[in-house]
Amino acid sequence: MTRDVNEDLKAVMDRDPAVRDEIDAKWFSQGYHAIRIYRRSHELWTKGKYRRARFLNYLGHILTGADIHPGAIIGKGVFIDHAVGVVIGETTIIGDNVCIYQGVTLGGVSSEKGKRHPTIEDNVVIGADATILGNITIGHNTRIGAGSVVLKDVPPNSTVVGVPGKVIKREGIRVDDVLRHDDLPDPVKDTLQDFAEKIEKLWKRMEELESELGSEKQR
Repeated sequence: MTRDVNEDLKAVMDRDPAVRDEIDAKWFSQGYHAIRIYRRSHELWTKGKYRRARFLNYLGHILTGADIHPGAIIGKGVFIDHAVGVVIGETTIIGDNVCIYQGVTLGGVSSEKGKRHPTIEDNVVIGADATILGNITIGHNTRIGAGSVVLKDVPPNSTVVGVPGKVIKREGIRVDDVLRHDDLPDPVKDTLQDFAEKIEKLWKRMEELESELGSEKQR
């Protein structure tokens, strides 16, 4: 338990630039509080003390704004920024060193029992208000852009944006600065840029043809 506390606190200290010191993190970091309450509720859940675990989960939701089911499995070094609006379903599995921003939903698409929530592998960054639904796997070292909706498996080392989420980068992406979930490619911008370049080429070609036609008339 002491090791878990230290790892949870280290995740906040390493990844939240707004935190001044450990006292600041322990007292005022809602994400840290949400994780700590989850750890205790999960311990009760695994011991079969379901009602007590659910009560602690409910209390944590009131205090932090995050709703993390005690049945979820969450690894070490997980950082939840702000915590407000974060929803993590019962059969969710989260690996180590994952960053989750406000408003993220890790939900299910079925009322059936069994595995119905996502599996998030190590070193994944999930941007604000992103939604990941169903029994799918998000591969390690992946970045999910803010506001994206992901409904299918994502391979490791990918970048996903959009609704529905599309993989727009795979392998070779930078993963050294895991907090830069704002530094994502913009497929709409790229498409518009491509159109603009094609229109420019067509415009130049049209001018060339008009010049050629004018020269022929003068002859």
